[in-house]
Amino acid sequence: MEIVFLIFILVLSIFLGFELISKVPATLHTPLMSGANAISGITLAGAFISAGAAMTVDSEFAKYLGTAAVAFATVNVVGGYLVTDRMLAMFKSKKGRS
Repeated sequence: MEIVFLIFILVLSIFLGFELISKVPATLHTPLMSGANAISGITLAGAFISAGAAMTVDSEFAKYLGTAAVAFATVNVVGGYLVTDRMLAMFKSKKGRS
């Protein structure tokens, strides 16, 4: 593919993502974050498959790349769930307050 076509797709996806996210009401941000975390879990599964396939190849670069994919996907999933938990904690009622 030509670089101009790839840049066009990138700019179009950035614009579309911005337009979609800006139209989401504040009450739906938590469910949207949970959905994004589920997608990140699929990314983690793909990273495991990639890392496992790299172990059968004698390429050191493939092994490092697969390990980095697992590490980054794990950080993304764990961070996403921590943010979601923190957002949900804001909606919990405080016990013991008058």
